Amino acid sequence: MPCEWPQKVHQATRLALPLERFSSYIPVAMDKTFVTAREDRPGEAWLSRFIAGRAEAERWYFGQAASPTPTAKDCRAALLQYMPELVPYYEHACALVGDDEVAHRMLSHYRPAPERYGCSQAVWLGKEGPALVRNFDYPPDIVSDRFEMTAWSGLRVISKAQRPWGGCVDGMNEEGLVASVTLGGSRTQGVGFSIILMIRYILETCHQVNQAVEALCRIPVALSQNVTVLDRSGRYATLFLGPRQRPIISRLKACTNHQRTARPSSSSMARQLIAQQALEDPSMSLSRLTDLFLLPPLYSRRGSHPTLYTAVYRPVEGRVDYVWPGKRWSQRFEDFREGEYTHIYG
Repeated sequence: MPCEWPQKVHQATRLALPLERFSSYIPVAMDKTFVTAREDRPGEAWLSRFIAGRAEAERWYFGQAASPTPTAKDCRAALLQYMPELVPYYEHACALVGDDEVAHRMLSHYRPAPERYGCSQAVWLGKEGPALVRNFDYPPDIVSDRFEMTAWSGLRVISKAQRPWGGCVDGMNEEGLVASVTLGGSRTQGVGFSIILMIRYILETCHQVNQAVEALCRIPVALSQNVTVLDRSGRYATLFLGPRQRPIISRLKACTNHQRTARPSSSSMARQLIAQQALEDPSMSLSRLTDLFLLPPLYSRRGSHPTLYTAVYRPVEGRVDYVWPGKRWSQRFEDFREGEYTHIYG
């Protein structure tokens, strides 16, 4: 599918939205423990996690079963057509779970059910850059606890792992390619793959932004999604993807969870506007931008889907900082440390 380079970048409507309306939630306190782990390839430890999280993975993949789901044979054929480099790793995961048709379908990430949550991300090209700053907003009870470093094909990848095999919502490879995703705001379902496996694919196979853009435009996506990619040279792009629509590549440095083809929520518009204005501020710094991501409206305190973490990816240094109010957890390819951290939300 060809990509569209718009003549004009879509800008959020500049509305005067009071910040206090986004900070009025009083959620019940909850905690979540995150771990950093190194696992070069999925093995028996992964299989144990898959078995433990099987019920949630089925709810994610099948949803309300609004449309027929493909067979395992269909799933493998689609994976072989669009992401053949991942097939050996997919088959290895299938062999670990055994003769299990349902598991093989889920592991393919092909044609998952719709879902809707919000995130925010921004590209920083100033001093200490390039960097990508992102907030991940999602229900705590269905999010994986793992930040992990892998090396499936020898290329090291640090990512926030999610669902049931292979998926990641943001990450960076040791060649300096960074990728992060937000939902696009529409629940329209198409014949394609989950974006979290597509993010894994580009981190495993691409080294530069132009390669990642080509791959993301070529692979059909199941749901409306926005992806920002950045490499160590400072090249970047934000892509608006969706089923049955031409991919749009923009130069937007700030992205939340809406596209110009769908009516955005006031929350999504406010978050994008705040991030855009910050990037245009000549006095802004990377540390100040990170601090802004820890404040409403960018930082969500909603009890159902709060901001679970802020990530700051620095591809030149091969470093990512996972940040919470009062806590910064830094990881590097050359100094990746296993551990855990419990954060209390609310």
